[in-house]
Amino acid sequence: MAEAAAARRSGSNSGKGRGKGGAGGGGAGEWSPSRSAAGRYSPWLIVAIISIPTFMEVLDTSIANVALDHIAGGLSVSNDQATWVLTSYLVANAIVIPISGWLSDAIGRKRYFLISIALFTLSSLLCGLAPNLSTLVLARILQGIGGGGLAPVEQSILADTFPPAKRGMAFAAFAIVVVVGPVLGPTLGGYIVEYSTWHWVFLINVPVGIAAWFLVEIFVDEPEQVQQDRKEKFKDGLRIDYIGVALVALGLGFLEITFDRGEREDWFSSPLILGSAVIAVTSLVSLVVWELNHKDPVVDLRLLKNRNFALTIGVMAITGMILFGTTQLIPQMLQQVLGYSSLDAGLALTAGGVATLVAVPFAGRLAGVVDVRFLLFPALLVQAAALWNMSHLNADITFWDAATARLYQAMALPFLFVPINAIAYVGLRQNQTAQASSLLNVARNLGGTIGISLSQTLLSNGLQKHQSELVQPLNPLEPNYNDWLATAGRAFAGQGDPGTTPLAVLYSQVQRQATMLAFLDVFRTLMIVVLVVAPLVLFMRAGKTGGGQGGMH
Repeated sequence: MAEAAAARRSGSNSGKGRGKGGAGGGGAGEWSPSRSAAGRYSPWLIVAIISIPTFMEVLDTSIANVALDHIAGGLSVSNDQATWVLTSYLVANAIVIPISGWLSDAIGRKRYFLISIALFTLSSLLCGLAPNLSTLVLARILQGIGGGGLAPVEQSILADTFPPAKRGMAFAAFAIVVVVGPVLGPTLGGYIVEYSTWHWVFLINVPVGIAAWFLVEIFVDEPEQVQQDRKEKFKDGLRIDYIGVALVALGLGFLEITFDRGEREDWFSSPLILGSAVIAVTSLVSLVVWELNHKDPVVDLRLLKNRNFALTIGVMAITGMILFGTTQLIPQMLQQVLGYSSLDAGLALTAGGVATLVAVPFAGRLAGVVDVRFLLFPALLVQAAALWNMSHLNADITFWDAATARLYQAMALPFLFVPINAIAYVGLRQNQTAQASSLLNVARNLGGTIGISLSQTLLSNGLQKHQSELVQPLNPLEPNYNDWLATAGRAFAGQGDPGTTPLAVLYSQVQRQATMLAFLDVFRTLMIVVLVVAPLVLFMRAGKTGGGQGGMH
């Protein structure tokens, strides 16, 4: 009750900034507690409850990655076929996220959140019980549809429940879910497949989902103001933008297929990838034109006319690129170069997760009192420095070297993620939070997809390049090569193991070094991307998310 009273006082005080870019960023952006989902309960209790299903969904984006080999073996399919387990989920997710804001408005925010939790939980059960690949892929599509709305709706609830002065800490809690979830996914997935079966990668969601559904039903409120806004918006009947929905599905669905399957299919030499890319580009261009000229768009792209919001979308995409790209790269490097198990490779990321948890409260506090540019710009520079450090690792690093390198990077992630989310809603009307949340999550997911795809393509090309360079001096005309073969021949004589012949050992070492050099190239490229994007932060309007004078100027 004390929190609710404080919220009302903050809502009243926010009026002082009217027309001056105050707490809500000006008249259109004023915050009011009338849309709060807390009701008679503490807002922080609501944060804890709505974070449970979102954490479950975010975890699922990475937990299945380490189980692919086990899924392929268990269902008697090839590894390439098993990757559709990942692709199908990502495609469904990519389609639902941008329209989740409209669905939330049309169905009702709480009702849509409960439907999403129920569908995600039920489809997780179907995934765990799937007898064949076709059933598993179909269940993963349903899981992606159910999970796509969870993060955007939670973000919308947080923006409506907390006044700008407290929004930094609220989004700090959200950062724990969205940033730490993908980090813990490989570790938890590795542990499950190490000591159990791949089925539990999905079945673990079922009891958590059931508990989350009942908690949301009991504690989360659907405020009268949200219901009134919904009635007002659809007073002339529910008009569905069928063309917009179709263009979103075609554009983002095929874009996800293009990026997710591109490297495996050798990009545009594959008819599948070429066709997917053409459909994606055509659909997305048509979507922009259609939605900007539609009275009731399913995706409100007009929000991007707000310069500050558009810049936060860009920075969010880069944050997603770095977070998801490196979360896949580091365990992959440890497995391919150092021979780590899935579990040990995942554990190397755990130190980064701990660093993120420690830094999150500080980022939340500072987001309300410090000009966000003075958080975002240094955080991007720290990301660049961490990636530069990763680009100087070698094939003889220890577990702690890898863990420490990730820790340096993870410390700065909250100072990117929290301020971006907190400042994105400043200057927007409260009834725009659902659409804004959808676009922010699209940026994060799409950035992650591009980051993973770019990393894997650079890795593949770099491996070929470095292998070609390393084998050039390995020929009979090179004295050192002949001397090494002679010495190695004497050392391996009589062992009888074909894997320890001089040429086999030499080839293995060439492969190992070439792979490591390729990983270092990718880290270096990501560093350059961050440095190029960092100055864009300086073009944001000066301001902080706190109350009173904390608005945007």
